[in-house]
Amino acid sequence: MTGCCASRDYERLFGKRAAAHDARRYRKRGLTGTARELVVLAGNVDGASVLEVGGGIGSIELELLAAGAARATNIELSGEYEAEAAELLAERGFADRAERRVGDFVADADAIEPHDVVVMHRVVCCYPDVDALVGAAAERTRRVLLLTYPRERVAIRLALAVVNLFLRISGNSFRVYVHPVARIAAAAERHGLALERRERSSRLWESAVFATSAR
Repeated sequence: MTGCCASRDYERLFGKRAAAHDARRYRKRGLTGTARELVVLAGNVDGASVLEVGGGIGSIELELLAAGAARATNIELSGEYEAEAAELLAERGFADRAERRVGDFVADADAIEPHDVVVMHRVVCCYPDVDALVGAAAERTRRVLLLTYPRERVAIRLALAVVNLFLRISGNSFRVYVHPVARIAAAAERHGLALERRERSSRLWESAVFATSAR
């Protein structure tokens, strides 16, 4: 992502192997964990448009389309997910209801129209400028913004610091972040959203729902 890491380094972590693994797991087990939780938190999506940022193979939007969403847009930095994503869309008959883009969401946000439901599953932790990322997502939210991010705990900060040390030693510029929840919320609220719900999804992850008055 622009300002966070070269796409080359991002694709070293999120490349064809990761895409194939995610697709196999989704075909075998369906949506699980925090991803499944976001689909539940989305509520009624009948006729809605869905924007997923950093959606990988697109499993969350596939589930939302199956639940009644009218169309979906996915913007993902790594182009290595596209082949697997296209196969999954075709298998489920949603190819004509989904658009996929490769690029940096923050840099390309002006070219993306607002959607009813915006999803960022484990994406906030991958971007250094949380204000720009969440702000851009909130600006493109007509009804609800769904987020999953690391919990603010000392143990989690230490664990991710070790991950970042390993990445630096290996020569990869990608980094992970534990952004303050108050800062995430403030970025969403500056663009007209209100915190509706927070869920401690696991020892590591927390999910949040931000909604407009039209929710």
